This record gives sequence, structure tokens and C-alpha cells, in this order.
Amino acid sequence: MNGLTFDIAHLLAGGLVLVSFMMLYQDRLFALINVFAVHAIVLALSVAWQAYIQDAHHLYVTAAIALIFKAIVIPVGLHRIIQRLGIHRDIETAVGIGPTMLAGIGLVALSMVLMLRVTSGADPLAREDLAFALSIILLGLLVMVTRRNAVSQVVGFMSLENGLVLAATGAKGMPLVVEISVAFSILIAFIVIGVFLFRIRERFDSVDVGALDDYRGEHR
Repeated sequence: MNGLTFDIAHLLAGGLVLVSFMMLYQDRLFALINVFAVHAIVLALSVAWQAYIQDAHHLYVTAAIALIFKAIVIPVGLHRIIQRLGIHRDIETAVGIGPTMLAGIGLVALSMVLMLRVTSGADPLAREDLAFALSIILLGLLVMVTRRNAVSQVVGFMSLENGLVLAATGAKGMPLVVEISVAFSILIAFIVIGVFLFRIRERFDSVDVGALDDYRGEHR
């Protein structure tokens, strides 16, 4: 593998981490969803590049799934859900943006140190992809933990799943049947989540998870 091939793969994987930080910074739902779409586009480019350097043609299918469903279908669907439900466009955070960003930096540093030590005998490209992937997974969890709005938590979950896809493709890919099943599972989960959001909005007049806590408190 020549230096340019490695550098491009490194750039794309690192770009995913950068976009994950952009998601942490967002305080508006539409902006968060748009940034997630960019996250999916960068993932598709990264997977396509892995398909090229590994000569693994089935990974092009994974890249296409990420581009079509995650970068287009799901963001458009979430935009429509927000408009249909009349959800408040500002995102209520459990922790301020500053502390959240600092926590994200700490999680990335931890991921790099941990993964590079654990995989010291692995291929250099796979090692770095796994380190970046773990960073993206932890940042996705951080989005879920620090956001009180259900839609933003859904976006955090899907960005976490993008990290899992990067890890699988960086470690010489995964069988095509698994990729397709994962894609359909995510699509089905998205549909179910949409239905639940409608039900929550209908029952509690809010998708803020704090409202559910208040509701439980009132009925104890």
C-alpha cells in the first residue's frame, strides 16, 4: 500500500471523527440532521475507498446503502417528522456545549491510546480505522447522553452505527449478506422510531425525554 492510498483512507476516517464533533456542537435539529447527512456521505466515501484498496467489490454496495439511505432517505424522513409533529427546533442539552466538546476530546484520546495499544500487531491501516471507529462510536453515545430530544438521540444512535460500519470495513469488510441485513434492520428501526415519535407526541405533547420523567413523577 503506497503512502497516498494510506493518507486518503486516513483523511476520510479522520473526517468522520471531525463531523462527529460537528454533531456535538449543533443546537438546532435541522442543522444536526444535515450534519448527520454529511457524516453519512463521508462514510460512503470512506467505504468506497476501502472497497477500492481491498479490491472488495461488495463494499461498494455498502457505500451505496450508506449514501442512499443514511445521507438521503433518513435525513429527509427526519425533516418531515419534525415538520409533521411541530417539534421545537432547538435542542435541549443535559450538559453545556463546552463541557460536551471537552468530553468528546477526552473520548477520542482514550480511543486512540486504547485501540492502538490493543492492535499493535495488526495492519497499520486497520489499526487506525479501528481507533477512529471507536472514537465515532463513543462520540455517538455522547450525543445520545447529552441530548434530551428524542430525534437527536436517534441521530446519535445512527452516527454510532456508522462507526460500527467503518470498523467492519476497515477490518477487511464483512459478508454482503450481513451488510444488507444491517441496512434493512436500521431502516426498520427508523420506521419504528418514527411511529413511536408520533405516539409520544400524541400522548405527551412533547418528544423531550424530560417530559416523560415529569409525567412519571406526577403519577407516583
